[in-house]
Amino acid sequence: MQMCVLEFVDRKGSPLFHLEHFIEGEYVKYNSNSGFVSEAVRCTPQAFSHFTFERSGHQLIVVDIQGVGDLWTDPQIHSADGTDYGDGNLGTKGMALFFHSHACNRICERLGLTSFDLDSNEQRDQRKFVEMQKHSATCLRDTTEICMSPTAFEASNLHRFLRQRTCSGGSMGSMTMSPGGDEGLGSPMSQDSDCFFLRQRCVSEPSTEYMSPASRQRFQSGDSDGSRHRLQSGDSDSYYLPTSRSRTVSGDSDTDSGSGTSTREEERIQYLMAMMKSRPACVEHEVELREMRDSETKTGGSILGQIHLDLAKYHELGRFKVAEQDECDMGAAVLHLKQAARCGVLEAILTLAKMYFGLPTDILVNVRVEDGPDNVDQGVDFMLQAAEAGDRSAMIYMAKAFQSGNGLGRIRSTDWKEAAYWYDLAIKTEDPDENGDFDATMDHPVYQLQAAQAEVWRSGGYGLEKDQSYAGELYTSAAEAAMSAMKGRLANKYYALAEECWAEVEEPEE
Repeated sequence: MQMCVLEFVDRKGSPLFHLEHFIEGEYVKYNSNSGFVSEAVRCTPQAFSHFTFERSGHQLIVVDIQGVGDLWTDPQIHSADGTDYGDGNLGTKGMALFFHSHACNRICERLGLTSFDLDSNEQRDQRKFVEMQKHSATCLRDTTEICMSPTAFEASNLHRFLRQRTCSGGSMGSMTMSPGGDEGLGSPMSQDSDCFFLRQRCVSEPSTEYMSPASRQRFQSGDSDGSRHRLQSGDSDSYYLPTSRSRTVSGDSDTDSGSGTSTREEERIQYLMAMMKSRPACVEHEVELREMRDSETKTGGSILGQIHLDLAKYHELGRFKVAEQDECDMGAAVLHLKQAARCGVLEAILTLAKMYFGLPTDILVNVRVEDGPDNVDQGVDFMLQAAEAGDRSAMIYMAKAFQSGNGLGRIRSTDWKEAAYWYDLAIKTEDPDENGDFDATMDHPVYQLQAAQAEVWRSGGYGLEKDQSYAGELYTSAAEAAMSAMKGRLANKYYALAEECWAEVEEPEE
């Protein structure tokens, strides 16, 4: 889209005005920033939005696609952090709204884009768009107006260039300006013009379907002339894809043809770097990528997981109900919650753990998990995952469970060594967890946890060798913390217990 910016220097504050070239033809809004999808039968706009999400590594998505044919204007960008790009940037919530209504089409498939995970009911609601896409039409480039950028000389005389473009109507036969004066205003543009020429160059750009991390992409030359590459992987070795495309670039005749442009090798490197950044939109690939991370924890930082969590919340709020009397699709909400947990979103992990334990939750409050023999075991799995992610409440739950043996399910048993480990970790936790939250220790102050940890070290057993000296130190620390919290009586109790522990220490034999 051709545009320019005008600065009114004589006005107060020198305001700037953005002007776009007028687009002739039928103006269509193909999608919006809040999940709207036009019934205009087009695949390209929807596939483009999907493409921007994957190619940016889930960092952003371009929506609000509108214009004439494939000449679009006034888009909206949703970014992962929800900042910049104006008030229309809805962050991951906007991404969630797009994927709830997006049905992958044949262009998505040809681009190697992966389908977003949806519930069966959500897929059924998309069948109307799937049927419409079967009859979609291709909009050829020559059927839309071609807008050209000004040359260096024309840019220096922008007012005259804009008047000229307005009179010419923007066709390929529009008039050009020449440095010598007005003589060029009447001459048609051609490839032999001194003021404007077209330069053809080939860009090595392999376009390939995104493969899973288990089968890394490898490019090998397939033909003797090097014009085609073959994509080989563990999934498939039957894709033959072109490696170069022709691109028309405008330039100024006074400028050397090689200056100001990227070399073929530089563009290839940039393309491969972009491919490495690309991430699929399905959870299965996301999980594989996260399992390959070098860090010890596998949770936190998943944009795709946050999108699924937002979809679960939208379902709970009834955002996708067709009629007011319809019930919320809580089955779809639970599916997205589980997908978010698989991606390592701490809020989803904690919510599922509480659901399996039968505890109250902050979201999906009306959802109840059916009773089953494995419920507690699954709840403990999720709680351990949350504890490893740095959630202090989960650490305390696991410490108490391993100490008492209650709430561990069928496959785990009392383990005081594990209890001491989680008590110690909870006491030392002062930084925010991977969800950005931190328990303010109102329900479980540090002195209570230190006293509980001292108890297991004093008695020993269940895999933990007793250490009365260390227990005495813990009781003393608990007494000092209680005194700081204005708990005098409790502090005296802990001081007395510390004295008892030190009295039980056996003196080494001489």
